[in-house]
Amino acid sequence: MTISTRTLRVLASVALAAGCLSIVPVAAQSTASRPPVPSPAPPTPQPLAGAITPPPDYVIGPEDQLLILFWRDKDMSTEAVVRPDGKISLLLVNDVQAAGLTPEQLRLAIIKAAASQKLFTEEPTVSVGVKQINSRKVYITGAVGKPGPYPLNSQLNVVQLITIAGGLNEYAKSEKIQLIRNENGAPKSYRINYKEIQEGKNLAKNLMMLKPGDQIIVPD
Repeated sequence: MTISTRTLRVLASVALAAGCLSIVPVAAQSTASRPPVPSPAPPTPQPLAGAITPPPDYVIGPEDQLLILFWRDKDMSTEAVVRPDGKISLLLVNDVQAAGLTPEQLRLAIIKAAASQKLFTEEPTVSVGVKQINSRKVYITGAVGKPGPYPLNSQLNVVQLITIAGGLNEYAKSEKIQLIRNENGAPKSYRINYKEIQEGKNLAKNLMMLKPGDQIIVPD
């Protein structure tokens, strides 16, 4: 049987179309099987150079010096001093409440403030460090070598503060030392007997750990 030239052309076109259709699913399947390339994740917040390790119970207070680092944004990264009103000022974010917060709570507050200003397309990576603590102070007055305020940047007891303050004077009434502490909005007095400490007595009472705002009075 003789096949016309026209018929041969039609059969060739059908075969070519069938071949193309058989190739498309393979190509599509090959593309779909490729795993997506993940975008690099920002680093987790890390301790900052120049930052100190604050006490476990530390909360930020006025005059404290803080380090604020925005990942990949040097212009917004800064050192900030907590103002008397408890706030810090950051470029483009404006004022953020800092006093009364832990460094981690402040970090989250800064992220929220930056998001509210729509400064970033994605949530920024922020680190908060403490450069210097100026808000935590204890005070010692009376018959010691160097009375005055002292920073409370680590755990400190009464005897250690007396030692830092130059020790007791010759006529100090060491058995009548007073520790004044604000508790629930009212001052409370504790008697500290330095002589008992020297004798190894009542150490739990006489070696009380100090808290911010405590005042030690050494009579003479």
